[in-house]
Amino acid sequence: MENPRTVKKGDYLLIDYTGKFEDGTVFDTTVKEKALEAGIYSEEKEYRPFFFRTDARQVIRGIDAGVLGMHEGEEKTLKIAPEEAYGEYKDYLVQKIPLLRLELMEPPKVGEKIKTPGGKEVKVLDSTESYAILDFNYELAGKTLVLEIKIVSIVSKS
Repeated sequence: MENPRTVKKGDYLLIDYTGKFEDGTVFDTTVKEKALEAGIYSEEKEYRPFFFRTDARQVIRGIDAGVLGMHEGEEKTLKIAPEEAYGEYKDYLVQKIPLLRLELMEPPKVGEKIKTPGGKEVKVLDSTESYAILDFNYELAGKTLVLEIKIVSIVSKS
């Protein structure tokens, strides 16, 4: 018999997901086997279903809207545009910062991530002896995401 329970606003959910870019590259997953297969497995990460409440701004809008109406056990692939995910890439968030202000003695390496004195993790796009060009955009900003989602469990709000 098919499960008649469907996801509604305010429900608590457990989902398994695999996040990919449009070219098929996997960037995150809750499934250990898929992490191993994609070469992104990390021993520090716990691979288990993700828990959240719908319509509570705990996940990106594309997931919140995409799971509504799904049944427990159902699988679905969502293609999520940047504006429904992590927003557009903003050029003004790429900034040239003096190394002194970054409290760095030596120039950081291009491509690495560093922490600013304010605690923000940023990507180094370029650096010289006196400054670094840093990207303050979230790493998934401007990207269309393809998410394979499975509803593991629905816990109704009522």
